[in-house]
Amino acid sequence: MFLSLVAVGFIMATFDVRASGTGLGEVMREGTQSMFTPFQRGVDWVTRPVIGFVDGAANLAGLREENERLAHRVRELETQVQETDALKEQVAQLESISGLEVPEDLAFVLARIFSSGPSAFDNVRYIDKGSNDGIVQGQAVVDEDGLIGRVDLVSADAARIRLITDPIVSVGVRVLATNETGVVSGMGDGPLRLEMFRATEPVYEGNRLVTDGSRFPPGISVGTVRRTADIEVGFVLRTEIDPAARLSKIDYVKVIVGWSAIDAGLQQGEVASTTTTTSTSTTTTVGG
Repeated sequence: MFLSLVAVGFIMATFDVRASGTGLGEVMREGTQSMFTPFQRGVDWVTRPVIGFVDGAANLAGLREENERLAHRVRELETQVQETDALKEQVAQLESISGLEVPEDLAFVLARIFSSGPSAFDNVRYIDKGSNDGIVQGQAVVDEDGLIGRVDLVSADAARIRLITDPIVSVGVRVLATNETGVVSGMGDGPLRLEMFRATEPVYEGNRLVTDGSRFPPGISVGTVRRTADIEVGFVLRTEIDPAARLSKIDYVKVIVGWSAIDAGLQQGEVASTTTTTSTSTTTTVGG
């Protein structure tokens, strides 16, 4: 059968060539083409949307992958920008704290805050310097804006700072505008509280307050008066203070290690004693 079909095909091809395209082969070819053309068009009409859908799905998958790749790259760049901004902020803080002049050129230790308290209600920070660096309990801690707090716990290589916003921390202050003194204490969060028991003049919004030298070195900026206040009944003046330091943004600090309230008190006592002795000697000489 196979040989018969090959022979028939050969005979028809020979006949078609000799008939110069007008023979039986041409007629059969044209008939077959005419018969199958509508079927080809129908198949094309049915399959074209399917092929287009498949191509679109393939392109959509490729676009989705490209979109995910670009989104991942954008996230990487955003992270790099944030890290760069954070690094710039740290450099700026370090430059500011390095250029800070501690009152009376007292010795200090530069430290970095590496942790906060276990909860948002703990007004403490932890620094990476301790007793090995000369830090002891009670020392004042400052940054480029002003007083941060005091050291209240020390280990060999770390220390804990109690912020001035803590209710157990109180700071003796002096109002620069009136030269009168008072006490500033924390209220847990937000502004500080100012109490002046011997005030004779009111304080006004924007008045600056600095440490008076009783518990911390004198002249350190503490804050500004939030609202004007006058003496109340009982000769007490009370108002709120905005801290000078941005306590939520501190990174680098200076711990003042070259001053203590006890030494300052002894020095003042010696000066007062010397003055009294000199005055007595002068009076005796004049009387004699």
